[in-house]
Amino acid sequence: QVQLVESGGGLVQAGGSLRLSCAASGRTFSRDALAWFRQAPGKDREFAATINWSTGSTYYADSVKGRFTISRDNAKKTVYLQMNTLKPDDTAVYYCAARPNPPWGRYLYNSRDYDLWGQGTQVTVSS
Repeated sequence: QVQLVESGGGLVQAGGSLRLSCAASGRTFSRDALAWFRQAPGKDREFAATINWSTGSTYYADSVKGRFTISRDNAKKTVYLQMNTLKPDDTAVYYCAARPNPPWGRYLYNSRDYDLWGQGTQVTVSS
């Protein structure tokens, strides 16, 4: 079964840190783009960060740049999102997504470009 499984969400105070994990299984992801999106109550799903699995190149939304870091562990087939200096506005359900064979030289930040999604993990930042 091809799937993405997120973990690591929780409740944290403003200024704190969390690390989210996304475990990929069921096929090879070595030529995928992996991304983290988030969705707050009443809002659209929003792009946060993406990584090209084969090259390791990354791209971030302005809202998280300098605070969040996306990375991957090839041996564990896991993508991480290290979130530092968290703010109440970061409160959302965070989703991991995958897209095989992304167009070369482009970063994909539209949710419609991804065809495999995890179930999401809740992150709540208290003020």
